[in-house]
Amino acid sequence: MHEFDEEIDALAAKILEYSLIRLKKDPPLDGPWTYDELYAELGETITEAGLGGERTLDLFKHVLSQACISTDHPRYLAFIPSAPTESANLFDLVVGASALYGGSWLEGAGAVFAENQALKWLSDLAGLPSSAGGVFVQGGTVGNLSALVAARHNARKRESKIEKWVIACSDEAHSSIKSAASVMDVEILTIKCDKKHRLQGREVSKAIDEFHGNNPKKRVFAVVATAGTTNLGIIDDLDGIGRAANQRGIWYHVDGAYGLAALASPKTKPLFKGVELADSFIVDPHKWLFAPFDACALIYRNPEIAREAHTQHAGYLETLNKGEWNPSDYAIHLTRRTRGLPFWFSLAAHGTNKYAESMDKTMELARQSAELIKEHPNLDLLMEPELSIVAFTKKGWDTTDYQRWSDKLLNDQIGFVTPSTHEGKPILRFAIVNPWTTITDIKVILATL
Repeated sequence: MHEFDEEIDALAAKILEYSLIRLKKDPPLDGPWTYDELYAELGETITEAGLGGERTLDLFKHVLSQACISTDHPRYLAFIPSAPTESANLFDLVVGASALYGGSWLEGAGAVFAENQALKWLSDLAGLPSSAGGVFVQGGTVGNLSALVAARHNARKRESKIEKWVIACSDEAHSSIKSAASVMDVEILTIKCDKKHRLQGREVSKAIDEFHGNNPKKRVFAVVATAGTTNLGIIDDLDGIGRAANQRGIWYHVDGAYGLAALASPKTKPLFKGVELADSFIVDPHKWLFAPFDACALIYRNPEIAREAHTQHAGYLETLNKGEWNPSDYAIHLTRRTRGLPFWFSLAAHGTNKYAESMDKTMELARQSAELIKEHPNLDLLMEPELSIVAFTKKGWDTTDYQRWSDKLLNDQIGFVTPSTHEGKPILRFAIVNPWTTITDIKVILATL
């Protein structure tokens, strides 16, 4: 099982062949099977004797993979898709084959060095000081939680008599903020957005001051702004919120899991004025920076605070604490794969100009799609796209109609677009992050409406 014999050599050739074919050909859309359908086709795959590598690969190729939706399909426009570059996907094979551990400098110095250069590029785009730094974590949920844990640790050092800690965020904040609050057993101060669904700094100032005045034993320890909401792509008043937080000595965190990637384009970078005030931020390269799952960049203005909050201590770990950069010290994890390396490889190979061009391409397509929707007799554009999410409604449709259409769209293998809601009403949305998506793809989907 741990020897590279003739059988494994033959299996390796087949795996590499399958991988290259998958990368070279247009991706299939496919879709989920029921449990009963899968079991009827596969039965029990874990047996005492084993099925053999080639047989098991065939099961994946012809059944399991076809029971999944390909997130890199150009007409996968639901949620926030993924569109890794070919080089990033290829290098992910290298990472898997290299048996790299990414938790400490001692064991993975070269990999950590490369990851940190990719993190520095993002940090520099955001305007943070050269001393800033962070780590790649699994996803935005872990990134937000880790940042907020560091924020509370920092607040506790200054105020020890607070009975309940509180996170301030908008009513449009990502669901992971509520999840983090639940895990941390802290409260949330929800602040209403303006009529354009954007959280404003003046409202943050007012809400926090009123809350502290009415709750002397509670304290807001972090303010979270969103740089591109998942549902509509809206960017909060990052500058005003940052100033409100900074003036009150409160940690300022920017959740840019989706939208902050647009810092890479000089055309849209000005939209994020104020992110340079952040104490921490996240952005997911696996969303709109063309990296494979799973890679969220978490960056701190002062990494030392995060290191104090997250470093784990044990006798067998002390040999690692020699002042070098240990990624395990900056988030809620210890063991970690070098998940930032495929992103680094693609960024280093193609250069940052190519990334800016690809970002601009997807945003231009979003604008073109919005124009098509405005021209469509049966559709209403919800709002002009600020980034690359296009939201709209169908005249006369209710939730059941949207879901029925979405199911048929996937069953017919045309595309994958799921209903969402806004202000309690059903909507549709295109999340365009894939440079392979064309205006023809959009027209094909709109033709079904």
